[in-house]
Amino acid sequence: MTSPAFLGALCLALSCLGGAHGFWRSDDLEWSKLIMVHHWPATVCQTSHTEGRFPRQKGSKQEGLREVARHCKDPPNYWTIHGLWPDKSEACNRSWPFNPHEIKDLLPDMKMYWPDLLHPSNCSLQFWSHEWKKHGTCAAQLDALNSQRKYFGKSLDLYKALALTSMLQKLGIEPSTDHYYQVSDIRDALVTVYKVVPKVQCFLLEKGQEVQLLGQVELCFSKDLQLQNCSHAAEPAARRQEAWPNLGLHVCNDGPVLYPPLNETKL
Repeated sequence: MTSPAFLGALCLALSCLGGAHGFWRSDDLEWSKLIMVHHWPATVCQTSHTEGRFPRQKGSKQEGLREVARHCKDPPNYWTIHGLWPDKSEACNRSWPFNPHEIKDLLPDMKMYWPDLLHPSNCSLQFWSHEWKKHGTCAAQLDALNSQRKYFGKSLDLYKALALTSMLQKLGIEPSTDHYYQVSDIRDALVTVYKVVPKVQCFLLEKGQEVQLLGQVELCFSKDLQLQNCSHAAEPAARRQEAWPNLGLHVCNDGPVLYPPLNETKL
Protein backbone atom coordinates (compact mmCIF):
# COMPACT_ATOMS: atom_id res chain seq x y z
CA MET A 1 0.00 0.00 0.00
CA THR A 2 1.31 3.45 -0.89
CA SER A 3 2.12 5.48 2.21
CA PRO A 4 0.40 8.84 2.88
CA ALA A 5 3.83 10.46 3.05
CA PHE A 6 4.70 9.31 -0.47
CA LEU A 7 1.33 10.44 -1.82
CA GLY A 8 1.90 13.85 -0.31
CA ALA A 9 5.35 14.06 -1.82
CA LEU A 10 4.01 12.89 -5.17
CA CYS A 11 1.29 15.54 -5.16
CA LEU A 12 3.92 18.18 -4.46
CA ALA A 13 6.11 16.78 -7.20
CA LEU A 14 3.27 16.83 -9.70
CA SER A 15 2.50 20.43 -8.80
CA CYS A 16 6.13 21.28 -9.54
CA LEU A 17 5.68 19.87 -13.02
CA GLY A 18 3.11 22.49 -13.83
CA GLY A 19 5.84 24.81 -15.07
CA ALA A 20 7.80 22.18 -16.95
CA HIS A 21 8.63 22.56 -20.62
CA GLY A 22 6.06 21.63 -23.20
CA PHE A 23 6.52 18.98 -25.83
CA TRP A 24 9.08 19.35 -28.58
CA ARG A 25 8.87 18.35 -32.19
CA SER A 26 11.37 16.33 -34.12
CA ASP A 27 11.53 15.58 -37.81
CA ASP A 28 14.13 12.85 -37.38
CA LEU A 29 13.54 10.14 -34.79
CA GLU A 30 16.47 7.93 -35.81
CA TRP A 31 19.60 7.91 -33.70
CA SER A 32 22.83 5.92 -33.60
CA LYS A 33 24.47 6.52 -30.23
CA LEU A 34 23.80 7.59 -26.66
CA ILE A 35 25.68 10.46 -25.03
CA MET A 36 26.25 10.39 -21.28
CA VAL A 37 26.71 14.04 -20.36
CA HIS A 38 28.46 14.94 -17.09
CA HIS A 39 28.78 18.51 -15.92
CA TRP A 40 30.93 20.22 -13.33
CA PRO A 41 28.78 22.15 -10.80
CA ALA A 42 31.24 24.99 -10.14
CA THR A 43 31.32 25.89 -13.83
CA VAL A 44 27.64 25.27 -14.58
CA CYS A 45 26.42 27.42 -11.71
CA GLN A 46 28.82 30.21 -12.52
CA THR A 47 28.06 30.41 -16.23
CA SER A 48 24.32 30.51 -15.70
CA HIS A 49 24.49 33.31 -13.15
CA THR A 50 26.74 35.64 -15.08
CA GLU A 51 25.41 34.82 -18.55
CA GLY A 52 28.84 35.45 -20.04
CA ARG A 53 29.47 38.83 -18.41
CA PHE A 54 32.68 38.70 -16.39
CA PRO A 55 34.97 41.43 -15.05
CA ARG A 56 38.26 41.73 -16.90
CA GLN A 57 40.41 43.37 -14.25
CA LYS A 58 43.33 41.64 -12.59
CA GLY A 59 41.95 39.08 -10.18
CA SER A 60 38.72 38.66 -12.14
CA LYS A 61 39.12 34.89 -12.01
CA GLN A 62 38.46 34.96 -8.26
CA GLU A 63 35.55 37.34 -8.71
CA GLY A 64 34.06 35.02 -11.31
CA LEU A 65 34.40 32.03 -9.00
CA ARG A 66 32.54 33.86 -6.26
CA GLU A 67 29.55 34.18 -8.58
CA VAL A 68 28.78 30.50 -8.01
CA ALA A 69 28.10 31.03 -4.33
CA ARG A 70 25.65 33.82 -5.12
CA HIS A 71 23.62 31.70 -7.48
CA CYS A 72 23.70 28.00 -6.59
CA LYS A 73 22.81 26.70 -3.17
CA ASP A 74 25.36 24.18 -1.89
CA PRO A 75 26.18 22.55 -5.26
CA PRO A 76 27.87 19.15 -4.99
CA ASN A 77 31.63 18.84 -5.20
CA TYR A 78 31.55 16.06 -7.79
CA TRP A 79 30.55 15.66 -11.41
CA THR A 80 26.80 15.23 -11.84
CA ILE A 81 24.56 14.00 -14.63
CA HIS A 82 23.20 16.41 -17.19
CA GLY A 83 21.52 13.68 -19.17
CA LEU A 84 21.65 10.56 -21.31
CA TRP A 85 20.94 11.78 -24.81
CA PRO A 86 20.37 9.91 -28.06
CA ASP A 87 22.00 11.82 -30.88
CA LYS A 88 19.94 13.24 -33.75
CA SER A 89 16.51 12.90 -32.16
CA GLU A 90 14.33 14.72 -29.67
CA ALA A 91 10.85 14.30 -28.17
CA CYS A 92 9.96 11.08 -29.94
CA ASN A 93 6.67 10.50 -28.12
CA ARG A 94 4.82 13.62 -27.05
CA SER A 95 2.01 11.58 -25.52
CA TRP A 96 4.27 9.89 -22.96
CA PRO A 97 4.42 12.22 -19.92
CA PHE A 98 6.88 11.99 -17.08
CA ASN A 99 5.53 10.15 -14.04
CA PRO A 100 7.66 10.48 -10.87
CA HIS A 101 5.80 7.57 -9.27
CA GLU A 102 7.63 5.21 -11.66
CA ILE A 103 11.04 6.18 -10.30
CA LYS A 104 10.25 6.58 -6.61
CA ASP A 105 12.85 3.97 -5.62
CA LEU A 106 15.51 5.90 -7.58
CA LEU A 107 14.81 9.28 -5.99
CA PRO A 108 17.65 9.19 -3.40
CA ASP A 109 20.23 8.58 -6.14
CA MET A 110 18.50 10.98 -8.54
CA LYS A 111 18.68 13.80 -6.00
CA MET A 112 22.33 13.08 -5.31
CA TYR A 113 23.70 12.44 -8.80
CA TRP A 114 21.18 14.12 -11.13
CA PRO A 115 20.18 17.36 -9.37
CA ASP A 116 18.88 20.52 -10.99
CA LEU A 117 21.93 22.65 -10.27
CA LEU A 118 20.48 25.90 -11.55
CA HIS A 119 17.23 25.82 -9.62
CA PRO A 120 18.12 24.35 -6.22
CA SER A 121 15.10 25.93 -4.53
CA ASN A 122 12.74 24.16 -6.92
CA CYS A 123 12.09 20.46 -7.10
CA SER A 124 14.28 18.67 -9.64
CA LEU A 125 11.15 17.11 -11.13
CA GLN A 126 10.99 19.83 -13.79
CA PHE A 127 14.53 19.03 -14.89
CA TRP A 128 13.91 15.27 -14.94
CA SER A 129 10.65 15.76 -16.80
CA HIS A 130 12.51 17.79 -19.43
CA GLU A 131 15.15 15.08 -19.81
CA TRP A 132 12.54 12.34 -20.12
CA LYS A 133 10.33 14.11 -22.66
CA LYS A 134 13.17 15.36 -24.81
CA HIS A 135 15.59 12.43 -24.59
CA GLY A 136 14.11 9.52 -22.69
CA THR A 137 11.22 9.05 -25.09
CA CYS A 138 13.75 8.58 -27.88
CA ALA A 139 16.09 6.35 -25.88
CA ALA A 140 13.04 4.15 -25.20
CA GLN A 141 13.48 2.66 -28.68
CA LEU A 142 15.89 0.29 -26.91
CA ASP A 143 14.41 -2.53 -24.84
CA ALA A 144 16.94 -1.74 -22.12
CA LEU A 145 15.55 1.81 -21.84
CA ASN A 146 11.89 1.38 -22.77
CA SER A 147 10.39 2.70 -19.54
CA GLN A 148 11.06 5.64 -17.26
CA ARG A 149 12.34 3.28 -14.59
CA LYS A 150 14.75 1.69 -17.06
CA TYR A 151 15.89 4.98 -18.61
CA PHE A 152 16.71 6.75 -15.37
CA GLY A 153 17.96 3.57 -13.68
CA LYS A 154 20.34 2.70 -16.52
CA SER A 155 21.56 6.30 -16.68
CA LEU A 156 22.49 6.10 -13.02
CA ASP A 157 24.18 2.73 -13.58
CA LEU A 158 26.30 4.10 -16.43
CA TYR A 159 27.21 7.19 -14.42
CA LYS A 160 28.36 5.07 -11.48
CA ALA A 161 30.30 2.69 -13.70
CA LEU A 162 32.13 5.56 -15.42
CA ALA A 163 32.98 7.15 -12.04
CA LEU A 164 34.30 10.28 -13.73
CA THR A 165 35.06 12.20 -10.54
CA SER A 166 37.27 9.49 -9.06
CA MET A 167 38.87 8.71 -12.42
CA LEU A 168 40.00 12.31 -12.83
CA GLN A 169 41.39 12.29 -9.30
CA LYS A 170 43.35 9.10 -10.00
CA LEU A 171 44.73 10.73 -13.14
CA GLY A 172 45.97 13.67 -11.07
CA ILE A 173 43.45 16.05 -12.62
CA GLU A 174 41.94 18.00 -9.74
CA PRO A 175 40.29 21.40 -9.35
CA SER A 176 42.65 24.33 -8.83
CA THR A 177 42.48 28.12 -8.77
CA ASP A 178 45.91 28.68 -10.28
CA HIS A 179 46.89 25.58 -12.25
CA TYR A 180 45.84 25.40 -15.88
CA TYR A 181 45.60 22.06 -17.65
CA GLN A 182 45.97 21.55 -21.35
CA VAL A 183 42.73 20.41 -22.96
CA SER A 184 44.62 17.76 -24.90
CA ASP A 185 46.11 16.38 -21.67
CA ILE A 186 42.66 15.95 -20.11
CA ARG A 187 41.26 14.35 -23.24
CA ASP A 188 44.25 12.02 -23.64
CA ALA A 189 44.11 11.02 -19.98
CA LEU A 190 40.44 10.08 -20.32
CA VAL A 191 41.26 8.04 -23.42
CA THR A 192 43.75 5.99 -21.41
CA VAL A 193 41.03 5.13 -18.90
CA TYR A 194 37.96 4.63 -21.07
CA LYS A 195 39.71 3.56 -24.31
CA VAL A 196 37.46 5.86 -26.34
CA VAL A 197 37.61 9.53 -27.33
CA PRO A 198 35.34 11.73 -25.18
CA LYS A 199 34.04 15.19 -25.95
CA VAL A 200 35.32 17.84 -23.52
CA GLN A 201 33.33 21.08 -23.34
CA CYS A 202 34.27 24.44 -21.87
CA PHE A 203 32.87 27.84 -21.06
CA LEU A 204 34.83 30.87 -22.27
CA LEU A 205 35.46 32.88 -19.11
CA GLU A 206 36.62 36.15 -20.62
CA LYS A 207 36.07 36.99 -24.25
CA GLY A 208 39.25 38.11 -25.88
CA GLN A 209 41.45 36.40 -23.30
CA GLU A 210 40.61 32.77 -24.11
CA VAL A 211 40.24 31.74 -20.47
CA GLN A 212 38.30 28.49 -20.55
CA LEU A 213 36.50 26.76 -17.68
CA LEU A 214 36.07 23.00 -17.80
CA GLY A 215 32.31 22.47 -17.96
CA GLN A 216 31.14 19.16 -19.42
CA VAL A 217 32.49 15.77 -20.38
CA GLU A 218 30.55 13.57 -22.78
CA LEU A 219 31.14 9.83 -23.11
CA CYS A 220 29.31 7.98 -25.83
CA PHE A 221 27.71 4.55 -26.03
CA SER A 222 26.51 2.37 -28.87
CA LYS A 223 22.97 1.00 -28.93
CA ASP A 224 24.21 -2.10 -27.15
CA LEU A 225 25.53 0.18 -24.39
CA GLN A 226 29.21 -0.26 -25.20
CA LEU A 227 31.55 2.72 -25.03
CA GLN A 228 32.47 4.25 -28.39
CA ASN A 229 34.22 7.36 -29.66
CA CYS A 230 32.29 10.62 -29.53
CA SER A 231 32.14 12.74 -32.65
CA HIS A 232 33.53 16.25 -32.39
CA ALA A 233 31.34 17.56 -35.18
CA ALA A 234 29.36 20.69 -34.40
CA GLU A 235 25.99 20.02 -32.81
CA PRO A 236 22.79 22.05 -33.10
CA ALA A 237 22.62 25.00 -30.73
CA ALA A 238 19.51 23.58 -29.08
CA ARG A 239 21.40 20.48 -28.02
CA ARG A 240 24.18 22.55 -26.52
CA GLN A 241 21.77 24.74 -24.60
CA GLU A 242 19.37 22.05 -23.42
CA ALA A 243 17.18 23.11 -20.49
CA TRP A 244 19.46 26.05 -19.66
CA PRO A 245 19.81 28.54 -22.52
CA ASN A 246 22.66 30.66 -21.12
CA LEU A 247 25.43 28.17 -20.46
CA GLY A 248 27.47 28.98 -23.56
CA LEU A 249 29.31 25.65 -23.50
CA HIS A 250 31.31 24.59 -26.55
CA VAL A 251 33.88 21.98 -27.48
CA CYS A 252 37.05 23.19 -25.78
CA ASN A 253 39.62 24.97 -27.88
CA ASP A 254 43.08 23.44 -27.80
CA GLY A 255 45.06 25.19 -25.11
CA PRO A 256 44.84 25.91 -21.38
CA VAL A 257 41.71 25.27 -19.34
CA LEU A 258 40.86 26.04 -15.71
CA TYR A 259 39.15 23.34 -13.64
CA PRO A 260 37.66 25.56 -10.89
CA PRO A 261 37.30 24.22 -7.35
CA LEU A 262 33.97 24.50 -5.63
CA ASN A 263 35.34 25.42 -2.21
CA GLU A 264 36.76 28.67 -3.59
CA THR A 265 33.21 29.86 -4.28
CA LYS A 266 32.50 30.05 -0.54
CA LEU A 267 35.17 32.60 0.31
